Amino acid sequence: MDGAMVAPNDTTPLAQVTRAVYVGGSGDVTAELVSGTQLSFSGVPGGVLLPMRATKIMATGTTASGIVALW
Repeated sequence: MDGAMVAPNDTTPLAQVTRAVYVGGSGDVTAELVSGTQLSFSGVPGGVLLPMRATKIMATGTTASGIVALW
């Protein structure tokens, strides 16, 4: 498994499709999945690993910090 820190962005896709996203600091996470669907995860506590196949972590709707994309 490899990974990279994420700067949420509404237009630029991630370098690779994720297998999971680590959330370091509590908040909301909005992601665009491989299917093109956007999902919002509300009130995610810090230290949580969210398994998902995401192509973007959206700036709009994301308030969590310390996000790491894992692939």
